[in-house]
This record gives sequence, C-alpha cells and structure tokens, in this order.
Amino acid sequence: MWSTQMTSKWFTQQSSDVLNELNADQTTGLSTSEADARLGKHGTNELTAQESASAWELYIHQYKNPLIFILAVGAIVSWSTGHAIDAIAIAVIILINTGIAFWQEFKAQKGMEALKEMAAPEAEVMRDGKWISVPAKTLVPGDIIKINTGDILPADVRILESNRLTVDEAALTGESEPVNKQSERLEDETLGLGDQKNMGFMTTIVTTGTGLAVVTSTGMQTEVGHIADMMNQTEETKTPMQERMDTIALALLVVALVVVAIVCAIGVYHGMPWLEILTTGISLSVAAIPEGLPTVVTIVLTMGSTKMVKNNALAKQLAAIETLGSTTVICSDKTGTLTQNQMQVMKAYDVSGRYWDVSGKGFDPKGEFITKGHNVEATNSPAMMKGLVVATLCNDAEYVNADGKWTVRGNPTEGALIVAAAKAGLKQDEMLSTGGYSIVKKFPFDSGRKMASVIVRDPQGKHFLALKGAPDVVLGKSTSFMVDGGFVPTVGCEVSGNLALDTAPSQELHLDFEAAIQTFGGDALRTLAVGFRELKEEELELDFPELEKDVSILGIYGIMDPPRPEVRDAVNSCYSAGVRTVMITGDHAVTAAAIAREIGIIRSEDDLVVTGAELDQMDDEKLLSICSQVAVFARVTPEHKLRIVKAQQENNEVASMTGDGVNDAPALRRADIGVAMGITGTSVAKDSGDLILLDDNFSTIVKAVRQGRQIFDNLRKFIRQALTANVGEVSVILFAFLLMGPDVVLPLTPLMILWVNLVSDGLPALALGVEPEEKDLMERKPGKRDQGFFSNGLGARILTRGLALGGLSFVTFSYALDGGYSAQYAQTVAFLTLIFAQLWSLFDARTFTTIYRKNPFTNHYLLGAVAVSAILSLSVVYTSFGQLVFSTEALEFNHLISLIFIAAVPTFVLSAIKEVTKVKFI
Repeated sequence: MWSTQMTSKWFTQQSSDVLNELNADQTTGLSTSEADARLGKHGTNELTAQESASAWELYIHQYKNPLIFILAVGAIVSWSTGHAIDAIAIAVIILINTGIAFWQEFKAQKGMEALKEMAAPEAEVMRDGKWISVPAKTLVPGDIIKINTGDILPADVRILESNRLTVDEAALTGESEPVNKQSERLEDETLGLGDQKNMGFMTTIVTTGTGLAVVTSTGMQTEVGHIADMMNQTEETKTPMQERMDTIALALLVVALVVVAIVCAIGVYHGMPWLEILTTGISLSVAAIPEGLPTVVTIVLTMGSTKMVKNNALAKQLAAIETLGSTTVICSDKTGTLTQNQMQVMKAYDVSGRYWDVSGKGFDPKGEFITKGHNVEATNSPAMMKGLVVATLCNDAEYVNADGKWTVRGNPTEGALIVAAAKAGLKQDEMLSTGGYSIVKKFPFDSGRKMASVIVRDPQGKHFLALKGAPDVVLGKSTSFMVDGGFVPTVGCEVSGNLALDTAPSQELHLDFEAAIQTFGGDALRTLAVGFRELKEEELELDFPELEKDVSILGIYGIMDPPRPEVRDAVNSCYSAGVRTVMITGDHAVTAAAIAREIGIIRSEDDLVVTGAELDQMDDEKLLSICSQVAVFARVTPEHKLRIVKAQQENNEVASMTGDGVNDAPALRRADIGVAMGITGTSVAKDSGDLILLDDNFSTIVKAVRQGRQIFDNLRKFIRQALTANVGEVSVILFAFLLMGPDVVLPLTPLMILWVNLVSDGLPALALGVEPEEKDLMERKPGKRDQGFFSNGLGARILTRGLALGGLSFVTFSYALDGGYSAQYAQTVAFLTLIFAQLWSLFDARTFTTIYRKNPFTNHYLLGAVAVSAILSLSVVYTSFGQLVFSTEALEFNHLISLIFIAAVPTFVLSAIKEVTKVKFI
C-alpha cells in the first residue's frame, strides 16, 4: 500500500522515484481494487466548501446591528403604550433596511461554486493495463493519466512524458504565457508554482501537445484545493464604512440610554407619573435615533453605484463604493490591469548593429519602426525585412480581424511578431495566399531545443529554413551574420568584400549581438532571435537535428506586454491623493520591476522589490515592518497574496486588491475591497470580489476611487446633518425637563420627531448625496482605517450645532407658552422652528468649510428638496388632516415669518464664528 507520507517536492525527483513513492506502474496503472482502496482512503477528487448559513440565519443576523436593535425596541415600546402609528412607521423602516442588507449578503457567496465548476468532468486513466475514461472525481494518487490538447487537468500531476506540451496556468499562477512542460527533474527546491515545469495543476488548461502524467494529489490536497481551503478560512472583513456605522450606532445607543436615564431620574425626582415618564422616554429614544439613516445611506450608495457603472466599475457590494474613497493602498495585479495583456514587439535589432523602437498599441497594425542613432529605415535593412519574413512564416499564430478589431489566435508572443511585420508592410495572410510563400514542413517549438523552424518555399521556387528561438541558442547554431545583404562569419575571420562593415571583425559583431541581448534583457523584454538557412532539394526530407545548423542570424526582437498608456497618469493621481500603488504579480521580478519603474510605482531607490522566495524566509513581523516600503511583490503564490493583504491591513491601511485568477480569490475576499477583472477575470475571482472592472483597466480604479471619495464626503455631510438634527431633537426635550420642573410639557410629540427625522430632515439630507465634489477631493490624504468618523472636530461640530438648534426651539416654545398660547400651539412653534433651523443648516452641511464659501445654487436637487420639505411640513400644520394626525395648530402668519428668519440665526452666526476663528468644533 502506498505510504501516507507524501512529499510536496515531486518536481525535484526523477520520474522513476515519483512512481516508486506512489507505488504506481506507468505501463499498467493501478488495479481497480487498489484504486477503490485509495479512493476510500483519500476521498473523492472534489473541492469541498464549508456549510454556508441558511437564508433564515442570514436574515436574523441583520438584527445584530445595534441601530436596528434600538429601533426594534422603540417599535415594541411604542406599540405597548398605544403609539401604534409610531410603531408601524419604525417597523417599516426596520423591514426595509434588514431586507436590503439580507439580499446583498445572500447573493454574494458564490465563489466556491464557481471554483468547483472549473474542475474537469472526466479523465483518461490507465486501469488494469487498459486506457479507460472515468469521472474525474474518482481519480486517486498514483493514477496514470493521458493528457491531450484542450484538456482541463483533473488533478495535480507529475509529468512523465511531454510531447511539445504547453499548459495555460494564468488563472492559477498569474503567468501570462502558456508554460512549456518537461519530464526532467528540477533541482531547485524553492521554485514557485510558475517555475515547476514538470508539474501540472488541477483546473489548468492544456494548450498544445500531449503527454503522460501520474496523479500526485487530489481534491483538497491539490494546489487549487489549497486555494479553496484558504477561501473557506478567509473571513471577509468589514469595510471601514461598516465599522464606522457600527461605531455611530453604538454611540447613539449609549447616548440614548444616558439621556433616557437622566430624564427618568428627573421625572422620579419630581414625582411624575410613570406613564408620563415612559412616554417621554419613547420620545427621547425616537429623537436620539436617525431612523432614516440606514435607508438614506443605501440610497446614496445605490446612486453612486449607478454612476460607477457608467465608468466601467460594477459594485457588487454597496459598502464597497465608500471603501474606495477610504483606500490607502491599491495592491494591483500586473498583467491585463497595469498592462495591455497583449504582447508587443517594443524594440528590434539587426545584426548590422542598428536598433529601432516599434510604436503602436497591442495587436493593432498601426505603428512604425522608429530609428535610434541612425537614419536607416527598417524597410531598407535587408536583415530586418528578411527577419520579419522569417518571424511571420515560422509562426503558429494567426492574425485576424474580427468585427473590425484585430486579434491574435494562438501564442501571444508569436502573434506579436506577426503584428510587427504588419507594421513594416508584411501581411501574413497575403504572404501565404498571393505572395508566393508556402510552408512545406513545420518543426514546432519544444523546451528541449528552445527553438522552432519551418521549411519555406519562396516566390522564386527556392527553399529555405526559417528559424526562431532563444538568442543564445540561435547563436550557437549559426555560422554567419547577414550584414547589409552579405554574410559575415560568426567567428574566426575578418570581412572581405563590398560591405558596410568590411573593416569590422566578426568578433565585434558577436559582441554587439550579445550586447543587444543584454540591452533588451535590462529593459525586461522577452527576446527572440531569427535566422535562416538556404536549402537544397535533397535536404527537404531531413529532420530538424540535421537542418537546424549553419544558420545565418538576422536580428533580435524584444517583446513585452506593455503598460496601458493611461496607467502612468492614473498611478500619479493615486500618488497625489496619498494612495500607494503596490504591484503584486506572479511574473518574474526583473520584468515586474521594469514595468513598475516605467509607470511610476517604483519612484526611488528606497522602494523595494520582494520575491515570493524572499517572502517565505520572512515571518509576519518582518513583513509587517517592510510592507510600507515594498513597491513590487513578484513571483508570488496565492498564500503570499493573502499574507500581503493581511500585513497591509495590520499596518492600519485600507487595502484594495485587484486580480483575475483563481490564485487571487483568497486575497480578493480578505481585502477591504476586492476588485476583479470583468473581461479576463475567472468566475471565481468575480464572485470573490466586491467590485468588477468592466474594462480591466487600472485607470478605472482611480476613477472609482474619486467617485468613492465623493460619496464618502457626501455621506459624512449627510450623517453630520442627520445627527445634528437628532441632537437638536433630544436637547429640546432635555432642556424642557431640566428647566420646567414637575409641570413639564414636552415641546415635541413622538410623531413630530419621526416626521422631522424622515421627511423634513431626511428628504433634503438625501440631496447631499449628489453634492458636487470638493475642489481638493483628490489632493487630500486618505485617513487610516482606525480614524474615527467623528475625527477632525466633526463630533464637536455636531454637538455644538445640535445644541444651538435645540436651544433655539426650546426658547421659541417657552416664548409661546409664556405668551398665553396653548401647549399644542407652542409645540407647533417648536416643531416648525426645528424644521426650518435644520433646513437652513443644510446649506452649511454642504461643505467642510463654511456657508460663506459655497454657492447655494450649485445643487439644484437640494434647493428642490428644501422647498418640498418646507411645503410638506407646512401642510402638517395648515391642513385639517395634518392637525388631526400630528396634533398641530395653525400658526399666525407673523409668527410663521418670524420663526423662519429666527431659525437661520444658529447657522449664520456659528458659520461666521468659524470663518473668523477657523476652529474645527464650530
């Protein structure tokens, strides 16, 4: 029986040793009985998820919100004491808010289901010496499986045989190019997944070739199973806004209890009846809680979500919108987000020593070869043009125009060569259809010889071998350089003849060629050299070992996935806004660092580049100490990404994480806001993220950050206004209890307070949600995640303004009582004074400066909402129905006009004091 002591270093062992350790036979496979025994021991080859909460449990969970709890208690008490209308109104508010929150949470948990759908349904496996097709879930360690082009690998495997086998591992490792697989052992035990070229991983896709492999791990023991386990174990963190709303709710709960306790103590002291004390307590609890707050926050976020969609950002979670505005660090994937995800020839070199930059964008044929240090056009260089012919014909990719958009079918690197040729006037389809060229035989690329070649018949009926590959390998197969139409031996002698370099030794050309390799490598360009060899008729039947020699080298092409043109400005905008951008990629460190420098992520020598291997040597404390200095994390695994996000959060950062692959899912789920790619992203990534970029563009994130900041600003303005109103409502009742003694008359009834919260204050305050952005929006530094909502003097400002509004309402209430008017008339005076004071206060709440620095007519929605609120509130006073329901009494006209103007006093006086003194708490 196979030992349970498995190793995780299968790639470091010879194939025979792997088979021995797994007790497997490559020629006969496992017996049916042995496979059944192992299936019983190791379980099915499936991904498992933790049991999720039921819909009922999710709904009950919504009532753990302190704000909802307070409202529920208020509704129960109101109903018990005969205030049915108050109770019904509060209950409706509770149902709306819990319903919205429940639906958002219920529809969000789909990541594991998407991950399971990526698994292969069946596998071709050797059992009892015969090849059979079995459900992939029945595979066990030690099974021998056959691999073919187009297959989804059904488990983690060690490659035993590879016939030009390549596998697309982008979703798992972030590697943008298909990986060439081999069967030979690898010696370096520290290799990451992307470099384990003799291994295959569950859910990755075979792009070319065939092979045999032995299953090493199944189910949750696979690499993708490890990711699934991390997703199960990773808790979704609360967004900063959710944490701040919890803080507000807790503060309101404490304030409500303290105020009710004070009032009850005063009532008992004066010997007031318990029913009267209880009624007052209900009034205070209603006054202390902004019932419309959760609903208005949801509406504001929904409006922001609608606007974001127009900018190609789809928010799955409404709270994520505000989180963008609080983001302090963006951890961004490289490929497809910061770069175009379209390989492109960036530089070209011919063996005469000439360089060209190649312009253009992605696969678009618009572009040109730009001379560097010389004046020879690429079309006038025989070596360059011959090299482009070779690059185009020795190529398995196709260049097609689909619906007016140019794209490449096949390997993106090979496609880049075809596009470069098109920029020089050589079109692949025309060359093969009407240009007289034809492919006689192909010798595809394999990792052993690191090159590919084809036999070509040219328009004159002659044949030549077109070859491309790694520059050092091509150089080793060469005997000459093609210089300005002539041939210079690669070693040993000087040039003779009528050549431009007829006095230069071949050694100098050799050094120049190697210098070009180093130059392109320093720019993090992937290099391919091209060459050719003229063939005789008798050589056409030879195989590649006899043909791929005595080659004439033509030139080198430097290829990369270039940055998106708009990314540099976007990164700079983030930097100006105090938002750090960190690249986290599965690509190699040199490539990642070069891109990071070009787009401004690496800005100084102090910015660090850390690899996954280096991360493995760090403990969490060390990572925490350096993460603020790291600009690039390269060659990282899913576990590394999760550690990095956690470290950023523990460093008091609000972390955004972008990604498109399965390997990004745990970090997307853990981040304060996970941003998934909408075009190239896997369904797993999309289901794990909070925001989906519909155009896969980093600059869209920056637009979303701007939108998030504006929304956060407006929410702060709204909550400031709402809480100022609540302080005013509580304080007017508290002043009555403190100053009127045992014969206290409540200035406001519970239903009046509810009207103020929901209509006269809630409706206009909602218009603050569409307030135009502040001028310094993207110049302010974001606050850290532990920065409280009431920071920068906001709490003191709410208290100061609220007490002023409450004090003024009590003064007008007392004035009416002292003037001999009825209690009902005096309550109406207090009611309208508070309403108009709040409406005036709205114009000051629009800005973080003062009312004197803001044009009152720039928000037309606010003007309309104030007018509607005033009309509705007056209808409560001047209609018989309103008087019946709210116990109001029509005011004399001169009293109404007077209190409208008196209500403006607190706002204009306090704003004037703030304008002069610049103090934050006013």
